[in-house]
Amino acid sequence: MAGLLSGKEETMQKAIKKYFPIFVLPTMIAFVIGFIAPFLLGIYLSFCKFTTVTDAEFIGLENYLKTLDDPEFIHSLWYTALFTITTVIIINVLAFAVALLLTKGIRGTNIFRTVFFMPNLIGGIVLGYVWQLLLNGILANFDRTLTYSEWFGFWGLVILVCWQQVGYMMIIYISGIQNIPGELIEAAKIDGASPSQILRNVTIPMVMPSITICTFLTLTNGFKLFDQNLALTNGAPSKMSELLAMNIYTTFYGRAGWEGVGQAKAVEFFILVSVIALIQNRLTRSKEVQQ
Repeated sequence: MAGLLSGKEETMQKAIKKYFPIFVLPTMIAFVIGFIAPFLLGIYLSFCKFTTVTDAEFIGLENYLKTLDDPEFIHSLWYTALFTITTVIIINVLAFAVALLLTKGIRGTNIFRTVFFMPNLIGGIVLGYVWQLLLNGILANFDRTLTYSEWFGFWGLVILVCWQQVGYMMIIYISGIQNIPGELIEAAKIDGASPSQILRNVTIPMVMPSITICTFLTLTNGFKLFDQNLALTNGAPSKMSELLAMNIYTTFYGRAGWEGVGQAKAVEFFILVSVIALIQNRLTRSKEVQQ
């Protein structure tokens, strides 16, 4: 019987190796056409002056030098960094706290999970306009609007994004908490560990894989945010509440002759987000190994 099964497995492996290219080839072609080719073309165009891909003129590093001399780009860079740091901390702390609460066997847990997750199902543009009405309605009592200053827009975006993403990260944290072996918690209780000690020395180390995922998602989402920024403030006042993604968009489509500069900003944006995400991923994964 064992020999028969081994023979079938060997035949299956040969079939997989034989037909593997047939199934992989269409996906690879689509990936090259839809991602690799545009990506490489975008890098080339960042070194060119152009209005369309057919009239590109190579000008070297001139576009990249212009990005460094653009005060709007520099402002949006640190503004986005501050926004991302703020939202990463708030979203993960709130999501983890709610996940802990909803894994305590409280009645109606499934209803609460659904309610917290629902905002993630709504599109960013719709959320932006809804929260614009809500927040402007509140601020009207103080003769202010979200566009009164960059910081009104900043905290409006923070509230909106946290409200939208906490539920999604909560689901990931709940999954991580539920995978903690029950006997591990019981052993800690028998040893006399307090709830705070269990949280610090057992729960958090055991959910480090979930922390890695959630930190990565919130970090990249913060840097890439566009829809909500567009709907909530559209960069007002005077582009002071403009995040990086919107700054790149307005440079490329809103400033004649700056298409190459916008493309250079996009390449810099890609490199920045990739490097930060890789560093974060490496740091949090190292914690998993240590634990």
